[in-house]
Amino acid sequence: MRDEAEHFLATQNSLGEGAMWSADEQALYWVDLDTNYFYRWDYHTGQQQTYDAGQLVGCLRLRAKGGLVLAAQHGFAFWDFDGNRLIPIADPEQNPKIRFNDGNVDPQGRFWAGSMLFGPDIGTPGGSLYRLDPDGRVNRMATEQVIPNGIGWSPDHKTMYHADTTCNVIFAYDYDEATGRIENKRNFVYTPEAKGMPDGLSMDAEGYVWSCRWDGWSVIRYNPQGRVDREIRLPAARVTSCAFGGPDLDELFITTARTGLSEEERRQQPLAGDIFRLKTDVKGAPSYSFAG
Repeated sequence: MRDEAEHFLATQNSLGEGAMWSADEQALYWVDLDTNYFYRWDYHTGQQQTYDAGQLVGCLRLRAKGGLVLAAQHGFAFWDFDGNRLIPIADPEQNPKIRFNDGNVDPQGRFWAGSMLFGPDIGTPGGSLYRLDPDGRVNRMATEQVIPNGIGWSPDHKTMYHADTTCNVIFAYDYDEATGRIENKRNFVYTPEAKGMPDGLSMDAEGYVWSCRWDGWSVIRYNPQGRVDREIRLPAARVTSCAFGGPDLDELFITTARTGLSEEERRQQPLAGDIFRLKTDVKGAPSYSFAG
């Protein structure tokens, strides 16, 4: 089955990423990873707001106590909307060559995010996958990350999925909801011959994985066995992240990027860097807020 997404917001981000939906606010959040900015778009008013975090932001998620939790250039932080300021929590890397990338909050309110080498060292193993617990403890859960990306959990909370882009893999782990431990790492989807590489991902309520394909012009929906169920084509090659949202949680918002494209490629992809939307026949899985 092939679907077409509609052009939705003319954001023209360099590296649109980290799409996140707030059901309480009925608002879409995302980041531009080539800048210090993140954004909020109100579903009912259409108003868009821009925030300057003062450093690169890999991803953001809601915080149960209000505001946001972020994985940024210099580690974990909170965002305080009242003061429009970043409040640092912890920088487990302490390395100017490493920044944080994508992440998500698990069913118990823990915040997971991966770090990676960037700049001239991008594409080299050297990052880690971290878990920030609600009590503030930081746990290194995996090492040798290259470009760690989308994270999600199965509806029964027994499996965690995690993409590493340049490895062309979405991994699956056995996930212990009570302790937050992961084990039995294996390939869920390995696509070295396919067009594009796995970037961000989102889960739906049926346990299917929606995987954005960097340089693949598409979002692919995989069934729980890792087989392709459908493909959503986009007019931009660098498809980066997606999130289910809307009043009925059946609209898939998709970010894209134009960073690294040649002048000719940008002419051929005038909508690269914009946000797209797909009305789906399924609902997204519930999202969670950081409990700390």
